[in-house]
Amino acid sequence: MKLPNPDKLVVEREKVADYLLNPTHRFGASKARFFTHFGFRVEAWEQLAQALREHGQKHDVTKMRETGFGPRYEVEGRLNCPNGRRPRVRSVWQLDEGAVAPRLLTAYPLEVE
Repeated sequence: MKLPNPDKLVVEREKVADYLLNPTHRFGASKARFFTHFGFRVEAWEQLAQALREHGQKHDVTKMRETGFGPRYEVEGRLNCPNGRRPRVRSVWQLDEGAVAPRLLTAYPLEVE
């Protein structure tokens, strides 16, 4: 099963620049270390946003559960990185009530490289 409306996946600047690539974020610092290790940079946050969209489009949903806000999906697979490496990553998406397509909630490594 694929994410619904994969061509319209939403990846917000704040989620990437202020969380996933922020080395001082309370919960995102370890994720920022991971993603920057593979060549992603906050100054070019759009590169990670696009890689995560492609990740969500290419790989199958491995888990889905209903929440009070709508269905939440987990997608696992390799992420294309600027340095040419392809670590295994889990991205988490939610289709909010009334939304057209899922939005990215988080992403994190499945293996340490």
